[in-house]
Amino acid sequence: MRAVVISDTHGRPALIERVLDRETEAREVFFLGDVVRDIEEVMPLFPDKNFHIVRGNCDYFCDYPLFDLVEFKAEGVNVYFTHGHKHFVKSGLEDIYDTALRLGASVALYGHTHIASVEYRNGVYLINGGSLALPRNGPASYAVIDIDKSGILPAIKKSTF
Repeated sequence: MRAVVISDTHGRPALIERVLDRETEAREVFFLGDVVRDIEEVMPLFPDKNFHIVRGNCDYFCDYPLFDLVEFKAEGVNVYFTHGHKHFVKSGLEDIYDTALRLGASVALYGHTHIASVEYRNGVYLINGGSLALPRNGPASYAVIDIDKSGILPAIKKSTF
């Protein structure tokens, strides 16, 4: 199973569309907030994909949750995902890591910092795909995660558009 992780598009839905056109093998799409209307605009173009969405600190007046947990039973993996501002990820990853452990998640996805990162701590992958629109400390990016019974393989993909 392949998943794409996108966040912090800030009003640029065309960037999401380009990523999803490129990542044809991905069936799962995680959008981690800022700005959810971007993903809502693109979703109808990709009816074959499953969308998992949380709101960010710039998403006002929307009904998406601040965090969620998805269980991929066939792969035996739980994925916790959030924008990250309520976990204070700009100050460190301890809070999101502790939450992932408490929930039994092998993967914790977050955005908010606009900085792409993959970290592994005691059985938990902490993954930030960066930002497609307003990257900090590097090029525009997103993450791809391959998950199967043999393991979890995250990668940061640089955007070329």
